[in-house]
Amino acid sequence: MTQINKNNLSENLSPYLKQHKDNPVHWQTWSKNTLELAKQNKKPILLSIGYASCHWCHVMAHESFEDNDTAKVMNEFFVNIKVDREERPDLDFIFQSSFQLFNQTGGGWPLTMFLDEHGVPFMGGTYFPKEPKQGLPSFKDVLRKVSNAYKDQRENIINQKNLIIKNLDLKKNSVLTQDLEPILEMSLNYLDTTKGGYKGAPKFPTFNLYETLIYFYNKSKDKKYLEPIDLIIKQLCSKGIYDHVEGGISRYTVDEDWIIPHFEKMLYDNTQFVLLLSKYCKLNPEIYFKEKLDQTINFLIKNFINNEGFLGSALDADSDGVEGKYYVFSYDEIKDIEDIDKYFEIKPEGNWENKIILVEKSKPNEITLKKLLEIRSKRNKPFFDDKTQLDLNCLMISALVAANEISPDKKYLKLAEEFFIKIEKKYIKNNIHHSYSKEIVFIEDYAFLINSLNDLYDKTMNFKYKDLSKKLSLEAINKFYLNDKNIFQKNPKTNNDVFFNPVDIGDNTIPNGNAIMLINFVRLGMMKEAKKLSDSLNGYLNIYKNHMMTSLRAIDFYCNVKDGKNCNEHGCKIDV
Repeated sequence: MTQINKNNLSENLSPYLKQHKDNPVHWQTWSKNTLELAKQNKKPILLSIGYASCHWCHVMAHESFEDNDTAKVMNEFFVNIKVDREERPDLDFIFQSSFQLFNQTGGGWPLTMFLDEHGVPFMGGTYFPKEPKQGLPSFKDVLRKVSNAYKDQRENIINQKNLIIKNLDLKKNSVLTQDLEPILEMSLNYLDTTKGGYKGAPKFPTFNLYETLIYFYNKSKDKKYLEPIDLIIKQLCSKGIYDHVEGGISRYTVDEDWIIPHFEKMLYDNTQFVLLLSKYCKLNPEIYFKEKLDQTINFLIKNFINNEGFLGSALDADSDGVEGKYYVFSYDEIKDIEDIDKYFEIKPEGNWENKIILVEKSKPNEITLKKLLEIRSKRNKPFFDDKTQLDLNCLMISALVAANEISPDKKYLKLAEEFFIKIEKKYIKNNIHHSYSKEIVFIEDYAFLINSLNDLYDKTMNFKYKDLSKKLSLEAINKFYLNDKNIFQKNPKTNNDVFFNPVDIGDNTIPNGNAIMLINFVRLGMMKEAKKLSDSLNGYLNIYKNHMMTSLRAIDFYCNVKDGKNCNEHGCKIDV
């Protein structure tokens, strides 16, 4: 039996949890055992969800979780559980949804949730400072107030469970078919037609939207769908969100001009960037974009391969405890590089905290980039979260297959097949699982694995891929599909360790698993299964349409194929 009066993270494999193994907080991992101990001790749970490259997670850790006084309060009043959101995306999904329910606003990381002794949430927040500031109470004050509230209202809080489940349960209407393009056109109204992306700041790439816009442009040839793609690709390739020295993009920018990034580099962003850029290069063969594509793939292969030969998860924003230190330059460091101001916007005062984030004026030459890399190479690299996630590695296979059409000389298809051989050996022949635990898997792992097999089959015509894709589709139905709702549950039906059965129909950091499964069914000719899933997603669409961009193209793809039109998952009547 786990002891809850000590920190139990030391043996955990997650790089994020390892960062907290020496905290004075008595951290536990999420498990049925830990939940049972909370119940036995009648103590509420403090659940902290983050990830290894999260800047504000580090800030809260240094301020509070490493502080003995704060830890003393946490240990006295709570069972404290630390979760890596990339290892348990189902928990992150459920408790982010709970946060939004309680606060009527979007969540984020670090996510700080308070649960009753049965693991049901009753309140929460994100980052709390050590001392009161900017309208936020101190974390210790929050801890004491929540503890007192739980003692005073324990029975009432516990009795809220059914109400919370009812509010978290997705709503659905009886619509089975509808015109999809007006829904997409509504999203166009929220876009910044000058700077790209959604209006305002911060700016996220939101690849799911642009993948859907490309699909509908390929289908309709309507320029209103292409123009936002032209703009976002130009911004992502030329502004500060892109690393002009080594390649790859940061997670988002804090400003509306795409200049000041939150410097962490995520695998999920960069694989989707490669995929979108590959599709865009079929529409715009300009060499500039092809070079950005090749540079980003090279960056991933050089910097993200872990000891097992798979792709890890993320590079940190910080190095030596300073955000962006590895990526930015001082004016004095680079002012003497020949023609540097011809290629980049260079000012003595910099463009961020007296430092320079590189923003392109024109395409830099190789000599300039080499000199910038020489300066950077003397610095300590950011921490690398080497955790393998199956769904993201499969997404990279699909990205490489797409990139091979643009740069066949780079042999990206061969590289994709080499990655698949490793996945087949570790996961398919052994046990399909998401990350560290062989007991934990999600519909996204199956969806993107099947999708990658379909992509490999389309380009190689090797029936091994197609046969395996069909086999895994049936396995996914058996493991995740809810016949009463005609939808896939996020985690396996028979191995749920959460108070709620999570059904996820919205895009998040990656395309939605249900939407990708619909595309998979259609590509495999499983039209009976596709009809049920399409009808079900249509029922959610009117209520949650802003979060269902991938479902839009998935449903449209199904409808076109059902009607006998010459279409594939990229659109209709196009070269493939």
